[in-house]
Amino acid sequence: MKIYINRQPVEGPWGGGNKTLGALCSKIIEKGHDLVYDLQPEIDLIFCYDPRPDNTGVWYQDFINYKANHPKTKILQRVGDVGTHSKPELTKLLRNIIDIKTTDFFIFPSQWSKNYLNYNQKNFKVIENKPLSTFYKKRRKSSIGNKIRVVTHHWSTNEKKGFDIYSELGSILQTKKIAGKEVELTYIGRYNKKFSSEGWSLVDPIDVSTLSEVLPKHDVYLTASIEEAGANHVLESLACGLPVLYRTNGGSINEYCKNYGLEYNDTQSLLDNLEIMIKDYEIHKSRVTKYTDKMEMSIAEYVDCIENLLRK
Repeated sequence: MKIYINRQPVEGPWGGGNKTLGALCSKIIEKGHDLVYDLQPEIDLIFCYDPRPDNTGVWYQDFINYKANHPKTKILQRVGDVGTHSKPELTKLLRNIIDIKTTDFFIFPSQWSKNYLNYNQKNFKVIENKPLSTFYKKRRKSSIGNKIRVVTHHWSTNEKKGFDIYSELGSILQTKKIAGKEVELTYIGRYNKKFSSEGWSLVDPIDVSTLSEVLPKHDVYLTASIEEAGANHVLESLACGLPVLYRTNGGSINEYCKNYGLEYNDTQSLLDNLEIMIKDYEIHKSRVTKYTDKMEMSIAEYVDCIENLLRK
């Protein structure tokens, strides 16, 4: 079957959606399908990875037009980002797509993302994001020492990634111990320079292989991001064996991490829960060892959705 995807994977330190895309494209080809990246004749299924215009200007309206002339062509819409991080045009477009009802099937990365878009039809499946297997290779096994190493990583500088919390925490922990221990903070990625990075060690974006080696050298993973439709950064930390401190209103993060860490709602509750996690570290670390999901699992679900839709 001929399958069209409206985005191509790119190399380098990009977000988790790009990693998923690369793995999905490889699996589609492996399954024997003809994968194309342009709207050519005789396409059996349009996989809309992002409904906004691509670098050639092709967007969801073009898929509506294509289907009008090729009614047997199926449209599968993957909902990744829902526009909460400064992309209101994406939120509006996705809601319009839902109302138009041209799409044959939807895939959501979390129940939260489905609810955020007020989706109430039956032609959908929630397929949670999963981490690359690379992140399991050097999974943390050791206990904590005299210094607690906290880490986070983001490739975006959007304020909803939680720079307010990171800035305040960095300032506090320069002079404050937690559970009698010094806390070392490391931020990997692109930092929003509107916020003070005092107290943090900043590391530029690194590739997946290096990241999978660096994360397990820490003790605790912290995320202050909110309203994430399908957060991959926390999944990568779980694969590396780190218990997670995550923020109230994290969106998918609360779904993904509810059994593998502690939730906080402000800086004080973050400090309180960090202390709890340090004191009961072995308990929290043992829970994380039960997390074994890998991206191959979600890719298999994606391909099943594609092939089931093609059979209809």
